[in-house]
Amino acid sequence: MTARLRETYNTTVFNALKEKFQYQNVMETPKLAKVTINMGLGEAKDNAKMMETAVEELGLISGQKPVVTKAKKSIANFKVRQGMPVGAKVTLRGDCMYEFVDKFFNIALPRVRDFKGVSKNSFDGRGNYSMGVKEQLIFPEINYDKVDKIKGMNIVFTTTAKTDEEAATLLELLGLPFEK
Repeated sequence: MTARLRETYNTTVFNALKEKFQYQNVMETPKLAKVTINMGLGEAKDNAKMMETAVEELGLISGQKPVVTKAKKSIANFKVRQGMPVGAKVTLRGDCMYEFVDKFFNIALPRVRDFKGVSKNSFDGRGNYSMGVKEQLIFPEINYDKVDKIKGMNIVFTTTAKTDEEAATLLELLGLPFEK
């Protein structure tokens, strides 16, 4: 059973992109390559339990076990030593990615307070879109009563698009609500 958003891409979005940008080859049509979710936890160096809960919550949100990221260099001002855990990340591909994106666009983003859409200024020039989420509570898997500290995360949508315009059209057709 394939993901609902993947079927939407295959049936409608693919043809709409091919028609709008007049691609000569079907392989030129942009698609979503991967989604990376990163949670930085600088204050977890003092509290190991915070890292455990963050990894558990990120696993619930993404449906995949996160990787704990470690500091590459020692920084004396921040009291960080090389090799200390400083965050967690997950890279999603395939059906897991489409399931997460569908849930994020249709369930989590509308739960953000005073949500008017996401900015179109967060493209990197190569067709990738980055955004930040201030709290993990917008995801339905997170139990509000068990949260000890509100943590934010960065989400990067990596596409095969050559330009930002193509990537914006792809994400908009998939359901990402851009602000007007």
